[in-house]
Amino acid sequence: MIWYAIQHKPAQGNRALENLQNQGVTCFYPKVTVEKIRAGKRIKKHEALFPGYLFINLDNADPIWSKLRSTRGVIRVVSFANKPAVIDDQTIQLIKSGLEQVESKGGIKPGQSIEIASGPFAGLSAIFQAYDGEERAIVLISFMQKQQAVRVPLSSIQDQC
Repeated sequence: MIWYAIQHKPAQGNRALENLQNQGVTCFYPKVTVEKIRAGKRIKKHEALFPGYLFINLDNADPIWSKLRSTRGVIRVVSFANKPAVIDDQTIQLIKSGLEQVESKGGIKPGQSIEIASGPFAGLSAIFQAYDGEERAIVLISFMQKQQAVRVPLSSIQDQC
């Protein structure tokens, strides 16, 4: 299978995807779940892995090529030297398998064992409790035979697999 990249109009990826699929085009629009802070609350949102782009699978002789540029939501087919840029199926399969791994991982969950990799508590094991804003986390560290809640930067913690 040969894939091609399509650039879509800003904020119209879903529209381009729907219109391409309505024309019988096989599409792949990779999205990931991200956590954002909105109005002080942590929310989960699906965002495009490659903002502004989606992938299509078409045969070179398919008559749909002439309709791609006029499809609602589509800007252009990504091309070099006036030839559509080819993306091999192996690359698309790697992206798909990477997405599956990311989705199954799902981030750090409350009660999960972690290790602090940097900072004053480096090398200590802890238990993840909650996110504290966008940059920090609250973890429980066993200290002097008691568990202490400590706020640490998210960048300093790692999963203890």
